[in-house]
Amino acid sequence: MGRNGVGKTTLIRNIVGLEKPSTGVITFDGVDVVKQPAHARIRSGMALVPQGRMIFSTMTVEENIETGLTSTGERHIPSDLYSIFPVLDEMKHRRGGNLSGGQQQQLAIARALASNPDVLILDEPTEGIQPSIIKDMAKTLKEIRTQRGLSILVSEQVLSFALDVADRILVIEKGKIVLDVPVEEADQETISKYLSV
Repeated sequence: MGRNGVGKTTLIRNIVGLEKPSTGVITFDGVDVVKQPAHARIRSGMALVPQGRMIFSTMTVEENIETGLTSTGERHIPSDLYSIFPVLDEMKHRRGGNLSGGQQQQLAIARALASNPDVLILDEPTEGIQPSIIKDMAKTLKEIRTQRGLSILVSEQVLSFALDVADRILVIEKGKIVLDVPVEEADQETISKYLSV
């Protein structure tokens, strides 16, 4: 967590290999991945839902999800994705650009899950989403984590969402982690001070 400009997205981009850190190491499953290209990190079990969703607006829902299969070699969309996101099953032949913001976010998550990751990484998933849908998204992410047995790393500014989803809260300020606590020990007032402008 942290306000705009503190380094959350830069950290995410470094983890998945879209940017290269000037110093330090990034270990994933015990392996330093700093020198690995992004596609190798994805193949090893990372999946990114980027800020702004970045779906393919002219492709159908089904075609968007199929792009997530490229790292697995599978040809068919896992059936559980449509049970997790039933609205996507109803709209699988609709163009991604014709979906609402919340539906596009579901599509971006489904596309990432199609790669069968060990770690699902979401960058600002609540951005541009209605507050009523944010609660549903938190519930869905918890279900995904339990059903699939994966870890979820979320970069976020909405404290209520983070508290609903997280086991642990880390706060970044000026590029440094200034708070690292289990969610049950998280002091909302302290965290809110770091998030306010």
